[in-house]
Amino acid sequence: MENLMITCISKPPVIIPTKHDNLSEFSQPPTKLSFTYTKNTNNPKITDNHVKYLARSGRLAEAVAALDSIALSGSQVRPNTFISLLQACIDFGSLDLGRKLHARIHLVKESDPFVETKLVSMYAKCGSFADARKVFDEMSQKNLYTWSAMIGTYSRVSRWKEVVELFFLMMEDGVLPDEFLFPRILQACANCGDVRTGRLLHSLVIRLGMVCYTRVSNSVLAVYAKCGKLRSARRFFDYMNERDRVTWNSMLLAYCQKGENDEAYKLFNGMWGEGIEPCIVSWNILINSYNQLGRCDVALGLMREMESSRVSPDVFTWTSMISGLAQNGRRWQALFLFKEMLLAGIKPNGVSITSAVSACASLKVLKLGLEIHSIALRMGITDNVLVGNSLIDMYAKCGELEAARQVFDMIEEKDIYTWNSMIAGYCQAGYCGKAYELFIKMQESDVKPNVITWNTMISGYIQNGDEDRAMDLFQRIEQDGKIRRNTASWNALISGYVQLGAIDKAFGVFRQMQSCSISPNSVTILSILPGCANLIAMKKVKEIHGCILRRDLEFVISISNSLIDTYAKSGNILYSRNIFDGMSTRDIISWNSIIGGYVLHGCFDAALDLFDQMRKLGLKPNRGTFLSIILAHGIAKMVDEGKQIFSSISDNYEIIPAIEHYSAMIDLYGRSGRLGEAMEFIEDMPIEPDSSVWTSLLTASRIHKDIALAVLAGERLLDLEPGNIVVNQLMYQIYSLCGKLDDSSKVRKLEKESTLQRSLGHSWIEVRNKVHTFVTGDQSKPSSNLLHSWVQNITREVNIDDHHGGFFIEEEEKEEIGGIHSEKLAIAFALISSPSSPQSIRIVKNTRMCRNCHLTAKYVSLRFGCEIYLSDTKFFHHFKNGRCSCGDYW
Repeated sequence: MENLMITCISKPPVIIPTKHDNLSEFSQPPTKLSFTYTKNTNNPKITDNHVKYLARSGRLAEAVAALDSIALSGSQVRPNTFISLLQACIDFGSLDLGRKLHARIHLVKESDPFVETKLVSMYAKCGSFADARKVFDEMSQKNLYTWSAMIGTYSRVSRWKEVVELFFLMMEDGVLPDEFLFPRILQACANCGDVRTGRLLHSLVIRLGMVCYTRVSNSVLAVYAKCGKLRSARRFFDYMNERDRVTWNSMLLAYCQKGENDEAYKLFNGMWGEGIEPCIVSWNILINSYNQLGRCDVALGLMREMESSRVSPDVFTWTSMISGLAQNGRRWQALFLFKEMLLAGIKPNGVSITSAVSACASLKVLKLGLEIHSIALRMGITDNVLVGNSLIDMYAKCGELEAARQVFDMIEEKDIYTWNSMIAGYCQAGYCGKAYELFIKMQESDVKPNVITWNTMISGYIQNGDEDRAMDLFQRIEQDGKIRRNTASWNALISGYVQLGAIDKAFGVFRQMQSCSISPNSVTILSILPGCANLIAMKKVKEIHGCILRRDLEFVISISNSLIDTYAKSGNILYSRNIFDGMSTRDIISWNSIIGGYVLHGCFDAALDLFDQMRKLGLKPNRGTFLSIILAHGIAKMVDEGKQIFSSISDNYEIIPAIEHYSAMIDLYGRSGRLGEAMEFIEDMPIEPDSSVWTSLLTASRIHKDIALAVLAGERLLDLEPGNIVVNQLMYQIYSLCGKLDDSSKVRKLEKESTLQRSLGHSWIEVRNKVHTFVTGDQSKPSSNLLHSWVQNITREVNIDDHHGGFFIEEEEKEEIGGIHSEKLAIAFALISSPSSPQSIRIVKNTRMCRNCHLTAKYVSLRFGCEIYLSDTKFFHHFKNGRCSCGDYW
């Protein structure tokens, strides 16, 4: 993406210039009017014409003095003279002189409602709505113009409900709207969603015979369109005798607001049939709507069609496209379009700048972000709070917190998003102390922290490991902040505890949340479910699933996908399949989750069958799909088919294979014992092999007892991960097997680390709703003697040859040296604790299972008729009827 450079701007400054340095041609201070007063003593008699002359000349102070002279002479002025003076106050925005004129209204010869109406207009247009309403309410007689003035006043400031209220008062006063006032009142109904009053006005329009006025009819149509009454809008549209572009655009907007874009497009094409050429507004309505629906390709096609129709896209068109692409994850394309807009000579607005900067933030492309910032500086819109907020977010996500703070400090009128963006930036970077300092300053400012601010601080502390401060803020939010916790407050704690691996604490918060009558939402479920994706959390998964059903969240596709994945990892692939089969809508993640689940359980046939179904349905596999399918072919020992799949990734789907695909290919060769081909594959890799590739080769070498290849793979791992304790232990064993234990410093170091830092096996098992921990060689438990005796008896029954043919490469010490391994103790505890043989035993272990324990688990599953699920650091083992899902390859 190096070619995406905005060439029209020189290297941008990082330091933000001061406000006065950046005044552009669009931000010059306006010139104020000055009023002079020169006392005229030479004119003994002042006429109305002279007063009018002074008003037209803007000499308002002299006009007021002239009125005083008229009053002293005992004369009065005509109503139209006074109206001229009031109009001059409106023209020059002089509220103060308008008030002085109001104080002299008694100088008008006779009471005239037009004078009072003009007075209402003067107050309204000079910004004093209270005075305007007071004059209006005190008027003894109100005519149509008076009501129009007052309704116009409220319309200009978008106080739509007051407009509707005035309409009813007007009707009570016996005054009916005319063809000019109807559109204003109908506009108010449309904007405040009052379709009931809109229907009343519609009937009134018909009774008064005003349907013939296109402007009035368009306003009636707009009410139905904006209020979502599509059928009423279409019926009215079809019966209209005369339709202009405004009519068609209203109908287009009605369809688009309902998401019926295809109908809108048909209507759009119908405009041509009636001889009405769509204008820029028509095109923009369609383009914007397609972008909002995520159909950016259609929107982009319309924009190109628009250009070919000789209608030049305006800034709204470009902004709509850039925002649509950015919001739908097509950020690079949004930035290319932003550059194209500049080259087309279109000046960006605040929204297009904000969208482009936000795209840079998501992509973390600081260089482009700086260039767009410089454009904003040249345009003089860095004071725009939306632009400023997006810049803070961009700099923070790019790790430039000082630049982010500089922008923050430059924004004079900060809003809640400004503060929250800067605080979030500090939290995301791990600077919770600085975030807290800003949080305290915010409390002292005019903008007080809201619930999002508190949640950001809670999330920041717990994600950075400080759960005590996070909990303190969580408890203070309602007492100190006077803010009620929302669902996101609880979610912040839950996701933080899951991230820290404290699933029991996360689950405690999850339960407390519900006891406080706070309903979990999709984010809650998606935060806590991954923490339960292990073999000893099955009951927790079922509890969460029950919550999902009670909250009617099972139809949320992301939740169903997460359930499929979690059930599979917690040992229940049948539940995963039932959820998958029950989904009315599936996406690529749904298919990947169930296929990956079957691969995890060693069910290669089901995985490959689903892959075939997926392709028949026309779904395009992605990187995750291919990874699972290569692994499935490996389990099935279908090497040639696996090689074809790997080749198709780039040849047929134009996807560049990632390092995990190469690692899966080594697994594919290794399971079938084709180690020579595996080594050739590594040598031909276009990317540098990482530790996962060499670990796969080491596993293959260990299983097939190829000591030379094991040495090669192990030494590569030592180079890549010199501090890895497990690798050091394995290499010491490998050197021992091949007779390389000379007196070199390297071997002495391995021997020392292997002796001092030997992995100690831990296993966890849940029995009767309690998780029990077992440690290799531990005899401190009250039942230790019973457990050890049971294991020894089973070992005699199994009669395992523990010499491995002289090829011993394991992460744990032999039991003769380190004691009985933890998983055997866990299996013994599960069987002894149950009055009858349990149907299933679920164990999690922190190290790779050794061959001896693997054989024992297979024997126990056959001997006692139970299923054993054991997840170690290498594989997910499912023992049943004396067999294991790993195929004895792990």
